Amino acid sequence: MVLNELGTRISSALQALSKEPVIDEKAVDALLREICGALLESDVNVMLVHKLRQNVKKRVDMGALATSGNKRKVIQTAVFDELCSLVDPGVQPWKPRKGKQNVIMFVGLQGSGKTTSCTKLAAYYKRKGMKVGLVCADTFRAGAFDQLKQNASRAHIPFYGSYAEADPVQIAMDGVAQFKDSKFELIIVDTSGRHKQEAELFAEMEQIAAAIKPDNTIFVMDGTIGQAADSQARAFKESVDIGSIIITKMDGHAKGGGAISAVAATGSPIVFIGTGEHVHDLDQFSARPFVSKMLGMGDISGLVETVQDMHLEKNEDMMKNLAKGVFTLKDMRDQLQNILNMGPLNKLMGMVPGMSPEMMKGFDADESTRRLRSYMSVFDSMTEIELNSDGKYFEDESRLRRVARGSGVRPVEIQALLHQHRQFGQIVKKMGGPKGMLGKMNPAAMQQMAKNPGAMNPNMLKQMGGMGGMQKMIQQMGGMGGVQNMMKQMMGGGGGGAGGGLGGLGNMQEMMQQMMGGFGGGGSQR
Repeated sequence: MVLNELGTRISSALQALSKEPVIDEKAVDALLREICGALLESDVNVMLVHKLRQNVKKRVDMGALATSGNKRKVIQTAVFDELCSLVDPGVQPWKPRKGKQNVIMFVGLQGSGKTTSCTKLAAYYKRKGMKVGLVCADTFRAGAFDQLKQNASRAHIPFYGSYAEADPVQIAMDGVAQFKDSKFELIIVDTSGRHKQEAELFAEMEQIAAAIKPDNTIFVMDGTIGQAADSQARAFKESVDIGSIIITKMDGHAKGGGAISAVAATGSPIVFIGTGEHVHDLDQFSARPFVSKMLGMGDISGLVETVQDMHLEKNEDMMKNLAKGVFTLKDMRDQLQNILNMGPLNKLMGMVPGMSPEMMKGFDADESTRRLRSYMSVFDSMTEIELNSDGKYFEDESRLRRVARGSGVRPVEIQALLHQHRQFGQIVKKMGGPKGMLGKMNPAAMQQMAKNPGAMNPNMLKQMGGMGGMQKMIQQMGGMGGVQNMMKQMMGGGGGGAGGGLGGLGNMQEMMQQMMGGFGGGGSQR
């Protein structure tokens, strides 16, 4: 992925500082020399790199830190903060308001991925519950309307365009007017790609902006553009009021630092980054989580938001079952489907603290997704009675063989899946019921916890029996050893687990890799 090599080099430099026996000016200069070299090689603008070096030197006053035992932390914090400032202009990004009519215009270079990004952004806000429409005002590129139409149809998003009308300004006005009449909350207008030498196309862009009066203009920047990013970004900024930036093609192997320079050139915040061709491959951008993820420190806020988008609280049947201590095969199917809906598995792994870029190199996301889908086929081959059970019907081998034939999955793999289901069922049984933690919580509190997994308010904690209740819950699960075993069973598959407990961050990372390797261990599809 773009910036992986940069993140690895900066992370290695910070680790090298931690091993230095003496932290002095020489050690700080060596650290900054390595970091600045890495940034320059990644095509970050030389003036930005020079500014970062100066700012870190100002913040790290070795004279004042002479008697401090916390030198490493102060230096690392200064470097982290300055890396964040590279991608954060300090401007609050514009956000569409639900219940209001919002218009967004996309601009950018030819081939930067504007049309694909339009659909991704529309799908993102559709998942947030907004009524979204797409308008294709790109009459310059042959096939632009066909591409947008195909992408929008695949994502089930209404669209507007015309094969007959040649005036992009008129198309934009008609499309926006039509969607406004239909009470759409968010209207996204795609325009022709252009570069600063094309004066006519720049004038056209200004005319469209004047006609539709967008609430926000998004500049789409190709993550592979290199040092040319600065001059191109400035040219766009001089013509239209760029409110925010989307950086695309962040899943490739280009350096990507040039796109970061566009932030300084336009003074506009990055709002999303594109990480692939699929409609889900658009990550909301926030400077600190982005730098944290780049350095292999994870993105917990992004992971929580992804879980929130799953709307677990809407699955009332599962919530009731958990409170009763019941975990059916249908519940397990719903959870596997949720994992698939969360997007690419390597993207989820990147949000986990400690999952450095090197650790992701051997991970095959496509193979892991294929395995999960094979298990969905297993569930699809079951009857409703079987799905609503605890798996007891599969003591009858004829049922097992029937599901194996229907799903194309070997019986031994289905047995491994059923074994994992029983393991989860035992944990849920201990946590639910009148004496369990979940059984003590009222339905409203359970739904709130599912809706916002990142928040645990005092009232929820009280219903769970306070900290003592949390400790009791861990005991019900068999102590910390039981928790670790449960995680290994869930994430490592029926065949293989990481033996001997979590054993620190290394085994936790191994456990996450096992989780993404599939639920069936080493089995293969028939």
